[in-house]
Amino acid sequence: MKATSGFAEVGILFGAFILLWFASDFLGDYGLQIAFRVLIYLTLAESWNLLAGSVGLVSLGTSCFVGLGAYVAFGLLNHIDAPLPLVLFGCALAGAALAAVVSPALFRLRGLYFTVGTLALAELLRLTMVNVSAFGGAMGIFLQKDPPPLPELFHYALGVALIASLAITACARTRVSVILRAVRDDEDAAAQMGVRPYRVKLGAFVLASALVAIAGGVQATKLGAIEPYGMFGLQWSIDVLSMVIIGGVGLRLGPLVGALFVVALGEALADFPEAHIAIAGVILIGLIRFAPMGLVGFAANLSSLTAKRATV
Repeated sequence: MKATSGFAEVGILFGAFILLWFASDFLGDYGLQIAFRVLIYLTLAESWNLLAGSVGLVSLGTSCFVGLGAYVAFGLLNHIDAPLPLVLFGCALAGAALAAVVSPALFRLRGLYFTVGTLALAELLRLTMVNVSAFGGAMGIFLQKDPPPLPELFHYALGVALIASLAITACARTRVSVILRAVRDDEDAAAQMGVRPYRVKLGAFVLASALVAIAGGVQATKLGAIEPYGMFGLQWSIDVLSMVIIGGVGLRLGPLVGALFVVALGEALADFPEAHIAIAGVILIGLIRFAPMGLVGFAANLSSLTAKRATV
């Protein structure tokens, strides 16, 4: 049954990909800007949901890999004028390599200590970029050539989101999901049953970090200029965490619903930044208190309750 639902989900993903690919001709500049932002956020949220929802690794280091992807992308574009697909592949390799290097130290930490460790890693990279002149210092780096047009960047963001969604679907709809949940629920018990928790967490961390770094590279290419305070800013980590909590941690549709909700709320309150922060905070607190499984979980519970009442 799970395999069947997995094939159906893959079919839906490819159908949505084809539809959005050709819809870009009719969205206009504003529509493309919004759709681009949703796709980047979706990639980040899918990656974070894999770590926190499936493996139990609550990270505040999203900004670390967003910034890393941005700086690697600019380095490859400015110094060797590499084509963008190769640049994004380099971003993925950089994100995966950094995750693999820091994993032995980070995985010694559990729970809140792991969360703080990822936050410290992001801050370390930000300070490195600020204080090393080779990385542009606090002023950052400018792209030496014009970035690709927005429709082309939208297609890249769409492709990255598709790759992320397919990867997470493979983890959620196969036997891998059982192993991931076993490590999440009780790492020591999983080890006694023959699972190797370190390898499982390493695989998830490397995959999620590579996807986040690619998204960072696409975002930086669109901006045309980067600096440490923006690309390594904590806001990336907070936004992604909020999206998944609002959508539903560990739920397959949680990242998509959360990304759409956060972007829509931001656009609706774009002229009222103070009210935006306050309203977003109230919504987040309310969901944590009354709907801990997020909007998707709340809708599923409501639908189940309605169905039960209808059969009575």
